[in-house]
Amino acid sequence: MELRWEEAGWERLTGRTGRRRLPVWDCTAGLVVGNESVLLIDPGSSVREGAQLRAEAERLTGRRVTHIAFTHGHFDHVLGASSFAGAEVYGAVGLDSALSAGRAELREDAVRHGLAEADATEAVDVLVLPKHLVSGEWTLELGGLQVLLANVGPGHTRYDLAVCVPGEREVVFCGDLVEESGAPQAGRDAVPAQWPAAIDRLLSLGGEDALYVPGHGAVVSAAFVRAQRDTLRGLFGVSDG
Repeated sequence: MELRWEEAGWERLTGRTGRRRLPVWDCTAGLVVGNESVLLIDPGSSVREGAQLRAEAERLTGRRVTHIAFTHGHFDHVLGASSFAGAEVYGAVGLDSALSAGRAELREDAVRHGLAEADATEAVDVLVLPKHLVSGEWTLELGGLQVLLANVGPGHTRYDLAVCVPGEREVVFCGDLVEESGAPQAGRDAVPAQWPAAIDRLLSLGGEDALYVPGHGAVVSAAFVRAQRDTLRGLFGVSDG
């Protein structure tokens, strides 16, 4: 089946891979389509947004989403997961405990950034925790397509997960380790001293010709990623040694 990404409101990256720039926070949701299974990367900021993504993915692929990957634990990347009943959820090791213990902070952060209080409360009440925890690398078989989940952090947070998809061009979903539509955001849960090294791991996974998909903004090249790494080194006073 030929996937008509643009007709469904998604941006085609490769034949099996696309992404959607969500409104308000310009957060990226990614979709990877195997012969048997469908992986969604970062399911949106609320139950409503997750339901919209689920409906779009089902119309596009003709199948349900079977797997979800969290690139990290911020509200705009995780709070839509409850809309995907039965999906297997993956995250970096430790993210399950951090989300469970930080429910109140997650809700407060969502409201502070502009999510309606009722929507934030609803989403946190039905918060989905990752069941499958990635400590190094995990190969996910989607049927005719093997996707690599790589724990590349800490950096933007203590629980940064990249998703690498082979194809006519390698596609690397970077989460907020890389941002294009604004400067990278280092909140209280960032680990600045190790962030440049996390970006080096992204570059080693994808290589020079990969498409790098930021957590926010347009798809970028390896050159952009290297330049952002160097900016972070200067900003955080991290040396190459």
